[in-house]
Amino acid sequence: MRALSTLSVVVLASAGIGHAVISGLDAGIARVDAFKDMKNRPLAGHGTNILLVGTDGRDKISEQERRRYRLGGAPCHCTDTMMIVHVSENRKRATVVSLPRDSYAEVPAHTDSGRERPPHPIKLNAAYAEGGPQLTIRTVENMTHLKIDHYLEVDFTSFMKTVDVLGGVNVCTTTPLKDSFTGLDLAPGTHLLNGGQALQYVRARHVDGASDLGRMKRQQRFLAALIERATSSGVLLNPMRFRDVTRAVLGSVRADEGFGADELLDLGRAMRNFSPSSSEFTTVPIGQINYAVKGLGSTLKWDQTQADRLFTALRDDKPLTVDRPQRAQPRVRPPVTVDVDPRQIRVQVANGTGAVGLAKRVDAALAGTGFATTHLPVTAAGHVPRTVISYDPRWDRSARALVAALPGAELRAVPGQGPLLKVVAGADFKDVHKVRFEDPAQPQQAPVRGNEVVCSSS
Repeated sequence: MRALSTLSVVVLASAGIGHAVISGLDAGIARVDAFKDMKNRPLAGHGTNILLVGTDGRDKISEQERRRYRLGGAPCHCTDTMMIVHVSENRKRATVVSLPRDSYAEVPAHTDSGRERPPHPIKLNAAYAEGGPQLTIRTVENMTHLKIDHYLEVDFTSFMKTVDVLGGVNVCTTTPLKDSFTGLDLAPGTHLLNGGQALQYVRARHVDGASDLGRMKRQQRFLAALIERATSSGVLLNPMRFRDVTRAVLGSVRADEGFGADELLDLGRAMRNFSPSSSEFTTVPIGQINYAVKGLGSTLKWDQTQADRLFTALRDDKPLTVDRPQRAQPRVRPPVTVDVDPRQIRVQVANGTGAVGLAKRVDAALAGTGFATTHLPVTAAGHVPRTVISYDPRWDRSARALVAALPGAELRAVPGQGPLLKVVAGADFKDVHKVRFEDPAQPQQAPVRGNEVVCSSS
């Protein structure tokens, strides 16, 4: 997601760099008159609202990188990523709301190529192509009734350089992520991604059935990981590391004319106190996923009642998540999200070791996290050093869900085996991870804290 690279601007300010230096960096940011001739705008609330827009600009990316990361040829200079970032008035909390690019919207009356156009239906991302930043802001304000205070627009180049200057960003996945369109190919586990790989991760739309909604979830997870990387490493305290890259990074950012040195320093000071736990992420509530509109095709229609509650909370500067009392207890590993309901996955367990009762324990543990086990454990022939899951390739998604509960197990395709998955518990077996089913066709609407979606350090 290109909007994530806007963090680079704030990172520089938070590194303790003085006003004079920030003013010099400010001069290198391209400007856009994003609020030109805008009248009858919503009343200002509390805190600061920034509209982050990502474009596909790639002018400064080498031909080799374009091929390697499958960035295609000429850019369309369009936008398909949009977020509202609300920074609380006390500068202790940031709330990020993703706006799906295919959201059904109605643009206000405006002048287009010298002719007056009345209000009309549109997909949200098309507002930029029709009327640039001004029409995009007006459309978002009409939909949310929030006053947008600042506008930031970034591209592929800025995003890649931001990730690289931070030394890469960690992401984790319990299932393989493969997208032939972007070239993304990640095995289950934790990965340190460079700028190009990170761009593949946040652009991928074909790794599951959720398309753009699934991509937004990954974008939110990545932004939380990016915040963690920036705030937990020594990067923010070492201005010298930024000396040779700041102008290249900022050269790919466009901002409104009011977003200057003072605003950079203000946000930078705020970011020193940011952490994944002080950031919140959500997607605007969706009421209907395939809302057909003549001339537009399939759109996403917001759940207006829930969306109004969300944007009212932002306007009133209220957090979306609630602090819970902390109890002195051992850290509990959160469930792993899977995209197949475990109750639909039949599993037979065999003991591949000499340990008495191992198959019975594994069967019970898998049943405890929702899998439809046979409750008829058997003994395998011979000693098995590593746990193996045998599966029919036609049920590969079920196999990926099962391996999420048995991390480290070997997946072994057996054509013709049928829907029953077979587990041989090996000498390496330790425990069963709990899993939680999440339908990929449904958007994540409940707000989450950043520390709930970054990779666990344990």
